[in-house]
Amino acid sequence: MTQNTAAYTNPDLLDDSPAWTSFIWLSFGIAMTLMIVGIYYLPVDWWIRGYLYMGTLFLTASMLTLSKALRDRHEYTRLVNRVASARTEQVLSKYES
Repeated sequence: MTQNTAAYTNPDLLDDSPAWTSFIWLSFGIAMTLMIVGIYYLPVDWWIRGYLYMGTLFLTASMLTLSKALRDRHEYTRLVNRVASARTEQVLSKYES
């Protein structure tokens, strides 16, 4: 509770709401379940099902890795911008005085 309260009082701390996090996990669970069940009931040989299961697994893992990498890049860029802004403010304050 204190973490979410801090996020609302400090604009530098961003946190997703519990409702949004629940929605994301629920959507992911439903999509993965429907994909696995859909592959299971396909009227094809076992090796084709295996190939589709393997593709689903690797695609999901790749998507999670990509989203993590994009999030890390975004946070890094935000940090670099904050440091640059702080340096600019420091230079301007020395110049003004």
